[in-house]
Amino acid sequence: MYFQQIATPGLGCLSYAVGCPAAKVMAVVDPRRDVQVYLDIARDEGMRITQVVDTHLHADHVSGAHELAARTGAEILMGEGSPVSFAFRPLHHGDVLTFGAAKLTVLSTPGHTPHSISLLLADTARSEEPWMLLSGDLLFVGDVGRPDLAGGELLEEQVRNLWRSLCETLGNCPDHLEVFPSHGMGSLCGRGLSSKPSTTLGFERRSNPMLRHETLESFREALLTNLPVRPKSFTHIIATNAKGAPLLDRCPVDRAMSPDQFEAYMKSGTVVIDCRDAAAFGGMHIPGSLNIGLERQLANWVGMVVAPESDILLVPPDDAAYETMTTELHRIGYDNIYGYLSGSIGAWVYSGRPVDTLALTPAQRLKARLDADGAPLVLDVRTPAEWGQGVIPGARRAPLTDLLEGRLPQPKGETVIYCASGYRSNIAASFLRRTGAADVSVLAGGMLAWTRAGFPVES
Repeated sequence: MYFQQIATPGLGCLSYAVGCPAAKVMAVVDPRRDVQVYLDIARDEGMRITQVVDTHLHADHVSGAHELAARTGAEILMGEGSPVSFAFRPLHHGDVLTFGAAKLTVLSTPGHTPHSISLLLADTARSEEPWMLLSGDLLFVGDVGRPDLAGGELLEEQVRNLWRSLCETLGNCPDHLEVFPSHGMGSLCGRGLSSKPSTTLGFERRSNPMLRHETLESFREALLTNLPVRPKSFTHIIATNAKGAPLLDRCPVDRAMSPDQFEAYMKSGTVVIDCRDAAAFGGMHIPGSLNIGLERQLANWVGMVVAPESDILLVPPDDAAYETMTTELHRIGYDNIYGYLSGSIGAWVYSGRPVDTLALTPAQRLKARLDADGAPLVLDVRTPAEWGQGVIPGARRAPLTDLLEGRLPQPKGETVIYCASGYRSNIAASFLRRTGAADVSVLAGGMLAWTRAGFPVES
């Protein structure tokens, strides 16, 4: 049997290649949209991709099922009743899929979505007994799938479904069963997911707090507490996956633009995303651009800040980074990318066009200002959970997601923004500058720099 887990950086997505080189057949489970990695595995191992399985209708990334089907002729399989508009082979509880020595047994495990499935995997060359569980978004390393993405009207039903799937469907599975989920650290489909890519069912039963509840009521209360924020992109991604994602060959690969071309597109109302790091953006940037750095979870944060239907222009750190950026955005269905500024910000500056700056305020300077009269407004854009670790004295709590959704008043006068390290505060500051706030700066190094400088915090 052949088995490989494929991680997608930035989104926390995990997909799987399962097959048998002897039988020369292979399945792909929960593929990402850019599918070359699966084609490479099939070629290198002498297998043919015959089937593609999506364990559920994904909300956080565009499925690669149609891309693989178009390139290989593979059949698409999903749980019975999945609400999609394209043809697929429905999978029912107890169905068995065989790929040489690899045997996949379907488990109906609703809860994350109403039609979610999991897959028991056996290597029949060794034993008929299941060895692994491809758990989809039912069970993660350290958490369980969130139940709210199918809509508020189904929430209570989904909570009950999740409880039954975890307690009853998995109830008879042995502790030694290895668990391989469809998401890990960085995903917004669970809370505080571990960086470890797999676990065992027995370990999760002992250590996963969501598997230690004795009643549905306590499970429900814990499950619905501090759910991750739902990005703008999720509704768009669900709709894209329900229709079947457009093939990537329709998306431009290289659209290097001169400053003249870039500015012309800007005038048509495009969103300019500058993906350089916070310090580089602060030094100089195109007025009105948003800073969402490539070094962190670019796709997740673009999904929070930018509407999915937006026309987008990119300012990369360098020309070579453009392909990485477009790949990450295509994974969440952001396909309207007009191009990028060739030569990055340097080309813009040398063309004589105006630039803007975003000041970085050192922790020492902010402390002196707060100790003096006429101190600036300080906004803490971290999450409520992070506030529990302390905030800068006098800071106003302003969650980044609330700020982006316009649920907080526009700050007036001098404003200093901070987060944990500076990444999110640059997003917030560039967003506020774009929407009209003039006197905004960022605490250099964020809360990390403040506490390491020995300055006080309050609860």
